[in-house]
Amino acid sequence: MAALRLIVGLGNPGAQYERSRHNAGFWFVDALAASRQGQWRSEAKLFGEALKLGDGAQALWLLKPSTFMNRSAQSVSAVLRFFKIEPEQMLVAHDDLDLSPGTARLKFDGGHGGQNGLRDIQAQLGHGRYHRLRVGIGHPGHKDAVTAWVLGRPSKDDEISILRSIDDALAVVPLAIAGDFNAAMKQLHTRRD
Repeated sequence: MAALRLIVGLGNPGAQYERSRHNAGFWFVDALAASRQGQWRSEAKLFGEALKLGDGAQALWLLKPSTFMNRSAQSVSAVLRFFKIEPEQMLVAHDDLDLSPGTARLKFDGGHGGQNGLRDIQAQLGHGRYHRLRVGIGHPGHKDAVTAWVLGRPSKDDEISILRSIDDALAVVPLAIAGDFNAAMKQLHTRRD
């Protein structure tokens, strides 16, 4: 598979959403940026905050759309066009209701699973052929409670579990960046004892 050139974290802008479950994608790219001592810059033409790691053909862009979750494609498509990046060279980090806190999974291709950021990106692209990092946030137990759940803050224990899964994902980022997704998935998906 192709090496990564773009990692997108999905979330909602604004202080009121900063620690919400729905911003788990932002949590991931913020942790990645901090681990590389990167500084975010607001980029109006990209409708988000961007950060470049490395140079030349090895450059990797990080992106946090400044649009709300359900308009994520505006920023994502602007970056793909501007830097001439193929969707297959992109990893989108997002919250996932179907995974418990403490679980992170990589996958390629597939549906949006009801995640509004992915839904918007796939509507814009016309397909789902890109990489995803699914960060588990758990499910509230009933579909009517989902909106309040994703926009709410996790319990302290759940937050610790989510952050642990983000650390696990950060450990496999070098493999994913290099395009060795099978090794990255094997390492990330192997349960710790």
